[in-house]
Amino acid sequence: MHVGHPFRVDGNGRTAVATEDDYVRQLIEQVLFTAPGERVNRPDFGTGLAGLVFEPAGDELRAAVEYVVQAGLQRWLGDVVQVEDVSVADDGLGDLSVTVSYVTLSSQERAAVTLRSGPSATGALPITTPPMAAP
Repeated sequence: MHVGHPFRVDGNGRTAVATEDDYVRQLIEQVLFTAPGERVNRPDFGTGLAGLVFEPAGDELRAAVEYVVQAGLQRWLGDVVQVEDVSVADDGLGDLSVTVSYVTLSSQERAAVTLRSGPSATGALPITTPPMAAP
């Protein structure tokens, strides 16, 4: 078990914990939504993905987001997950939807997480999908 993110107290008055699957999804969120320079002792941590929301929509934006997501996850979580696919959709109004399909290296389970960022996203909450069966 891992400490849940964000840090909180559960219904029993104890530190909330996260399962392995939830913990990996939380790590992915942290990497993608942390802006470089935001963490004092690790100023190079993060991707700055949220800042790309203000760029003009189009093929260039989708390619940039795919690159930023792939590179950030490889750099910071390369020993935790193997990214299989990154797909990006934008609605032309500033909302980005990023779906990351990955394999958790410790359990070899496939999973996917969809993250949304933009003006209509409520706190950039993830939409998660359950682990996928191995082919």
